[in-house]
This record gives sequence, structure tokens and C-alpha cells, in this order.
Amino acid sequence: MTPAPVPDFTERQNEVLASALRLVVEGGEKALTTAALARAANCSKESLYKWFGDRDGLLAAIVAHQAAKVRVPHEARGALDRDAFRDRLVTFAEDLLTVLAGDTSLALNRLAIAHASREGAPLGRLLQERGRERIAERARALLEAGAAQGHIALNDATDAYRTLYGLIVRDAHGRWLLGEVPAGAEADFAARARRAVDQFLTLFPAEFPPEFPPETKAQDRPPG
Repeated sequence: MTPAPVPDFTERQNEVLASALRLVVEGGEKALTTAALARAANCSKESLYKWFGDRDGLLAAIVAHQAAKVRVPHEARGALDRDAFRDRLVTFAEDLLTVLAGDTSLALNRLAIAHASREGAPLGRLLQERGRERIAERARALLEAGAAQGHIALNDATDAYRTLYGLIVRDAHGRWLLGEVPAGAEADFAARARRAVDQFLTLFPAEFPPEFPPETKAQDRPPG
């Protein structure tokens, strides 16, 4: 299934951002100039300024475009059953692994790390604010919906999300950043996603069994 583009951008703008990502992957942050992007995407500099503003605005749009590839399906109107909730967590987990292991994400993160100590190097901040935190915000909303509908017990959505993220990613992202390529069972992101979600659901079980929904009053539940 193809990840959805960033909803705030038009199809043409997403095409331009994809070209910008290719420039960054192939040539680094310095390769991302308005002139180079205008040539690569076959558009005018005026259009680039109109759509994205200055260079920092373009970098922010690139990070948002990349983060949108991690799908966090919005909760449905009405209740999700437990299987549907699990499926949405699995979709999120598999997308997260796929994006983190991709050349584009690795290139952006390596650039951010290399420029972290330099003044005027905004990429790391943008990756945090427009990438990681945007993904985390959407994932926390899904976890809170699952808790509200009785599928998991949740005290703090942020702590729960950090646990989920750790179960999904483990130490893999650091190794990938250092050049290790996923292989064998580690490259089976679908299986890894299912395993991580099942471990998460074991750690955060519903307070009551499915036959006794959360709104059931204590005096109405059977003993034992």
C-alpha cells in the first residue's frame, strides 16, 4: 500500500519535494539550492518561494513530506474492535521501520548529526519538530483512542508511545545509521511490526476482559 502524501501539499508540490529529497540524498544539504531544485523539478524559483518560503521552509516541508510516509490511521467514527486497533498499530510499526531504514531518512539523519554542532544548521531541529514529534503526536492519539475504547490500559500516552517505539525500533536505527543494511529476519518489517505490537499489547493489557467493558460498574462484575 502506497503511503499517503502530506495532506497540506498538492500533488505537484509533493512531486517537487520528492525531487528535493533526491537532491539531498545524492549531494547532501549543500546540493539543495533553489536553482538546483528548480532544474530538477522543472519548476520556477518563484513557485518554490511561493510554496515553501525560504530554505528553512523548504527543509521543513521536506521533513514533513518524509514523516507523512509513516501512516497512523485515524480512529474511525465509533468504536474500533480490538483487531482493527491492532491492525492500525501494525501499519504504523511497519511504516516506521520502512521509513527509518530508507536511504532518504538515513541521509537526512546523517546530515543532521554531521551538522549538529554548527550554528545555523536547522535540520536536526526540523527532524525533531516536524518529523519525530509529528509522528509521535499522531501515534499518541491512536493509543489514547485505543485506551478510551478499552483495548489497552494507559496512564501516560507519551510513556506508552516511547515503549512502543522502543519495541519496534530497538537498536536498529543506530546500526543502520552506521551503515549496516537490514538482512534476513531483521529485514522482514511486517513480521517485526506484528511482534512488536503484540509485545506492546501484552505490556499494556486492557483493564478488563473484552466481555466486561470499562464502563461496567464494579458491583455488576462477577467475583473472581
